[in-house]
Amino acid sequence: MPKVDNEVIINASVGEIFNFISRPSKLQQIWPSFIEITHEKLLANGGYSYRWKYKMAGIFFTGIGECIDLQPDRLLLSKNIGDFDSTVKFTFQSTSIRTRITLAIDYKVPLSRLGPFTENMILKMNNKEAGLILDNLRIIFEET
Repeated sequence: MPKVDNEVIINASVGEIFNFISRPSKLQQIWPSFIEITHEKLLANGGYSYRWKYKMAGIFFTGIGECIDLQPDRLLLSKNIGDFDSTVKFTFQSTSIRTRITLAIDYKVPLSRLGPFTENMILKMNNKEAGLILDNLRIIFEET
């Protein structure tokens, strides 16, 4: 299973960043491939379930996501099931007014739907996007 792993340090409090990321509907502001997130529902664990529409290599995919582990200001782990399956893990480390965020994504590449694209090409595209996601997050908190 391919894995994407990237991190960033943001000059903002861990609580502010965690509260932003913990809402699936906010992910569309930082994650270019999320086309739509709907049916956001609060779960007993403090996380959310949701439906998603995603675009990878020009092809649309749909599914459902659910927060399976939430530790405020430390960890947010979601599982996605649908046209392709994945786990998305955000970890947070606070250093006074700065926060280190690590994004790790494990997923199964849906090669049967991606035609001529190879797993290696998709992995490179997704690695690049992980950096963009975290940079977009940094911009929201440092440049607004």
